Amino acid sequence: QVQLVESGGGLVQAGGSLKLSCAASGRTFSAYMMGWFRQAPGKEREFVAGISRAGVRTLYTDSVKGRFTIFRDNAKNTVYLQMNSLKPEATAVYYCAASPRIEPVSTSSEYIYWGQGTQVTVSS
Repeated sequence: QVQLVESGGGLVQAGGSLKLSCAASGRTFSAYMMGWFRQAPGKEREFVAGISRAGVRTLYTDSVKGRFTIFRDNAKNTVYLQMNSLKPEATAVYYCAASPRIEPVSTSSEYIYWGQGTQVTVSS
């Protein structure tokens, strides 16, 4: 069992930045590939970014490439999502998730542990 707790969400103006954190506890953090997803009101949950177990490989949805960065610190059992140049359409609840896969994937069904989410609101 892995427990995931997100933090760092909030209200930011368009063009601003936020850094989300996801702290993991329970089983060995480095044994899991980690991902970030988001769900906007009235929309389905969508993949944002993923990172391999060792942090070597990353995967991003096209809409955030060049603006968002996912990285992890296995010594601190934490995965981060640095979000720059934020747009109003990024407004959503952001979730981190853990998968036993080695390489990052975008399919939500591959992730078996989920956090409770943190709200990100980008004002125009």
